[in-house]
Order: sequence, then structure tokens, then C-alpha cells
Amino acid sequence: MDNIMSTINEIIGTLTGLIWGPWMLVALVGIGVYYTLRLGFFQLLRFPFVIKQTLGRAFLPESKIAGEGTLLPRQAASAALSSTVGVGNIVGVASALLLGGPGAIVWMWISAFFGMATKYAEIVLSIAYREKDQNGIYHGGPAWYMKKGLKAPWLANIFTVCLAAVCLAGNMIQSNAIAGNVESVTTLDPLWTGLILMALVAAVSVGGVRRLGKVTEKIVPIMVVFYLLGGIITILYHATALPEVIAGMFSSAFSLESVGGGVAGYAIMEIIRYGVARGLYSNEAGMGTAPIAHASAKTDHPARQGMWGITETFIDTFLVGTITALAILTSGVLTPESDAAILASQAFDTVVPGFRYIVSISIVLFAFSTIIAINYYGESMCFFLGGRRLSLAYRYIFLPFTVIGAIGGLKMIWSVSDLLFGLAVIPNLIAILLLSPKVIALSKEFFQDIAVRERKQEQADAKAKAQARSNAAGG
Repeated sequence: MDNIMSTINEIIGTLTGLIWGPWMLVALVGIGVYYTLRLGFFQLLRFPFVIKQTLGRAFLPESKIAGEGTLLPRQAASAALSSTVGVGNIVGVASALLLGGPGAIVWMWISAFFGMATKYAEIVLSIAYREKDQNGIYHGGPAWYMKKGLKAPWLANIFTVCLAAVCLAGNMIQSNAIAGNVESVTTLDPLWTGLILMALVAAVSVGGVRRLGKVTEKIVPIMVVFYLLGGIITILYHATALPEVIAGMFSSAFSLESVGGGVAGYAIMEIIRYGVARGLYSNEAGMGTAPIAHASAKTDHPARQGMWGITETFIDTFLVGTITALAILTSGVLTPESDAAILASQAFDTVVPGFRYIVSISIVLFAFSTIIAINYYGESMCFFLGGRRLSLAYRYIFLPFTVIGAIGGLKMIWSVSDLLFGLAVIPNLIAILLLSPKVIALSKEFFQDIAVRERKQEQADAKAKAQARSNAAGG
């Protein structure tokens, strides 16, 4: 029996290696480069406008937000961020440093820059091809734009089945991370952690996407700010090392001297590989997950909501991921023998003993928010395949997996997760590439027409305010 399981694991490992080989990274980044060129580097040149349209409008009352949708734009973005800002921002970044050296972080930034354009395209398509069910709930994402845009329902079915399975495995991985951190701090048995976690996930999932949006819009900003403050304090504590660290990152990323000189002795191609891979895995650009949450957003144009994809990637990689990397590098805890799982904790603990608990608490919050998000993703995939009944059935299957993951069961599923995720990503990459004319057309429409109209409206509002002040002064 052990021989059979070993053979199966070897086969899975080989297939996973083929799917997630260099060609996949080239495809993911390449599509981002393509969209960046077609859209005129808009994620850079229009970045202030993007921030204004996203974070600048995040707290507008619903009455001020035009268009149709189930969730407020900020709620949809929070739901999407809850799955992208996760354990990968801590352990994943630490792994990139350990395996690729400091230069990997520069390549993580580069991949994220182009990933902004990819994620923008995914969200634009998810809004353009979304549907409203009989209860007034909007649904969308890769499956919908594959079916309606590409006219390829068979491709959509492959995506949905694979992603639904990946979400089950992802639930186990995240719950295991929570149980491990809780046990290390409180000695609470993982079984009890799993049961409590299952109850919390059930309380959110029973309310559907509306409750998901309400919960994540509260928990995501808190967990992100909490972790960022801890990281910034750690970096400031070691501020004298910061100039040398930054110089070393760029030196090892681009200099031929970095060949054989990374922390683990990897060549420059390995530095690029780990930086790009961890960046993409963290922000999920091109993976097809975030568009599922954004499809429910209330918006008057697909491109307006699409800009949240740029903001999300900025927060996930350029803020959270970067803070993790700089905290580790400036604190000097990175060695060839380091354990990626505890590197960030070791870095934080150099400030004062016990400061590492910020990382433990952050991992718990990050992982919990990821679980409730991927539960919705899995339910959405089943809704696409078989309607409301299949969606509810998936929920009841999903919940016990939270407990199974917490106690460390069914570990083989974890290795299957990467394989299935790769099988889901491939159809999504095909779709966003073939549907690029739709994205380009909608983007031009927005930037040429709607943006101009908004500027005119702003001028009219300013004129009205000036007139009101004049009338008040005259009165």
C-alpha cells in the first residue's frame, strides 16, 4: 500500500512540475506584459487616478455609487483581498528569500507590476459577462466569461471542477496553519480549534456573499494595518541596515555576481524564478479567483471595478509582501538553515521578546479570511455547474474539511492542490488572452468617455459650491 501511495505521489509531483514549470511563469507574466503594452502602462501612468477611483471612493455611501450589483465595490474588493492577502505573504515571501536570496523580492515586484494589468483584465471580464440570479444576486468570474465570451462551456466546466476541488484543499491548508499557530500560543488542541473555526466559517457562509462582504470589509483592513504596523516597527528598529539591504536586493537581482551567490547558492535564473513565482502565487494575478468576488460588485462600468485589481495587487505585494521581506532582511535573521515558516516571527521578535505574536495573530486572521473567501469561490463554482442545490451541498462538504485540515488529515490532498490549481489556471489564461479585444474596448470606452464626464461633473460641482459660498457671503 505504501508503495502504491508513493508511486501516486511521484506521478502527481511530476505532473505538477510540468504544469507549474517555467512556461507557466512565462505565460502568467507574459499576459501581464501584453496587457500593459496594450493599455499604455496605465497601472503606472494612471496610478493616482486608479487610487482615486478605488480607495478614494471606498467609503462613499451606497446612494453615491452608480450602477447595479450585490456588494459595494469596497466589499467586493475586501472579499477578494481576504483570499489574496494570506499566509503566502508571510511564509511565501520568506521562502522566496530563503531559496532565491534578496534579489527575488525585486523580481516579485516586477511580476506584480505586470500582474496588475492581468488582474484588471480578469475583473473587467467578470463584470462584463456576469449574470443575476432569481434572488437578485450577481454571479461571475472565469467560468462565466469562458461560457458567454469564448462560447466554450466545456472549458468553463474544467475550470469550475478544478477550482472547487482546490478550494477544499486550500481550506485544509489554511485551517492547519491556524491550528498550528493557536496551539503554539495557547496549547489548545487542534481539534477544538478546527471545531471553533468550522462554526465561524458556517456563520459567515450561511449569509452568502452579502455576509462575506460585510465581514471582510471589517476584518481585512484591520488585519492588514495590524500586520503592516508590526512590520514597519521592526524595520524602523533596524533602520540603519535598510540602505544596505535595499542595495543588496537590487545588486543580487540584476548583477551577474549574484550567480551562485544567493542565500542558498542559486543562480540568477533561480532568483528570478522564485521571485516571480512567489509574487504571482501571492497576488493571484491570472489565477481566476479574485474576479469571482468582484463580479458581485455594484458598479456602472467594468473598468471602474477592474481598477480594484491594480489596488489589490499593490496592497498585497508592494505593501504586505515587501514589509515582510524588509523586516526579515533588516533584522538579520535570514541564514541558509532558516525555516521559512518562522522567519517572520524571528524577525519581529528581535524588537522585543513576544513581538512575534503579531505574526501569529496575523497568520490566524489571514488564514481565516482566506477560508471564508475560498468557501464562497467553491460555492460559486458549484452554482455555475448545478445551481443553488449543488452550491449548498458544497458548503456542507467544505465545512468538515476545516476540521480535517486542523488536525492534519488527508495530507495527500495538499499535494493534489497545486496540480488542480494549475489545471484551472490554464483555461483562465487562454480566456483572458483571447478576450483581450473586449478588455481593450471597454477600457478605451471608460477612459475616453466616462473619465471625461466625471471631470466635467467635478467642475460643475466646484462651480456650484463657489456659487453657494458667494451667495452665502452676499446674504
